[in-house]
Amino acid sequence: MMKVAQPIEWTSKGVLILDQRRLPGEVIRHTYTDYRDVAAAIKDMVIRGAPAIGVAAAMGVALGVERSTARTLDELRAEFPGICQTISETRPTAVDLFWAVERMTRRFDQLASANTPSDALRRAMVEEARAIHAEKRATDEAMGRLGAELMPKSGQVMTQCNAGALATAGIGSALGVIRVAVEQGHKLHVLVPETRPYLQGARLTAWELHEGGVPLTLITDNMVGHFMKAGGVGAVVVGADRIAANGDTANKIGTYQIAVLAHEHGVPFYVAAPVSTFDLSISRGEQIPIEERAAEEVTHFRGVRIAPDVAVANPAFDITPARLISAIICERGVARAPYTESLRGLADSVVAVPRAGSAG
Repeated sequence: MMKVAQPIEWTSKGVLILDQRRLPGEVIRHTYTDYRDVAAAIKDMVIRGAPAIGVAAAMGVALGVERSTARTLDELRAEFPGICQTISETRPTAVDLFWAVERMTRRFDQLASANTPSDALRRAMVEEARAIHAEKRATDEAMGRLGAELMPKSGQVMTQCNAGALATAGIGSALGVIRVAVEQGHKLHVLVPETRPYLQGARLTAWELHEGGVPLTLITDNMVGHFMKAGGVGAVVVGADRIAANGDTANKIGTYQIAVLAHEHGVPFYVAAPVSTFDLSISRGEQIPIEERAAEEVTHFRGVRIAPDVAVANPAFDITPARLISAIICERGVARAPYTESLRGLADSVVAVPRAGSAG
């Protein structure tokens, strides 16, 4: 088995998070004992990637409950919404965050309604967060198996941003597909765009693939068209932060232009994302909130100004329309157009991934 990064872990001392801002230069992990610090870690992109954000959100809520100084159930009930709100206000685009907070809220309400003793309630909330983590791992493996069948037997594939273990807390969504395909014997070489301005491709995906022994070539974002036109790209596979009911998909900025170029050059374009990323409450991509990040990410590099003091746009995501997407791979199957029907069918289907009892 290839080496798999571990971005987050529940420990007896607190939530252990790998600082992705410091990669690849330094491998540093922080232990968080306060849910507010976990919220700050999500907001500041110490941990990022939609499914991993969901795991961090669940663990943040569990940590808030476990470490609460509330002496009675009523005090804990009064405190709980504030914990959830703090976690929910961190990043607006990734739906996994809200899915995780809602699930932790349902579990808390269930336990509180049953007048569960305080110690047992705290333990149960930790168990729920650990179960979410374990399920994400199982989900990634199921996605990887389904997606590997769509990958070419040999040749180049392209991805965008980082949809690997660092982003999901499992084996990865898009990189999980590539990882499983390679383990099954596919001879793949990955083209990795750097993903300006935060360089998740250059810093994180290149690091993950290199650590896992998967052949890769790092390219700049403005080389994508050149390599598509030159031929030899057999498929594109990316992750997603939110998928609307019609299949329109929000992913890291730069994904849309890759999809357009893939369409122009007849290259299949796949999205690999768990069902928890589906947001069937919105009909199309224009309704997905797009996070606008700090100008300094564009104007500065490692604290050094590289641009004059001018107006800056820094949307963190763009929307790829469903018509450019060949298929959407999730843990329950592969959705194809018309997505309004296929995504709903998968969302409503019996869960194929068994609920895990522990984080393993």
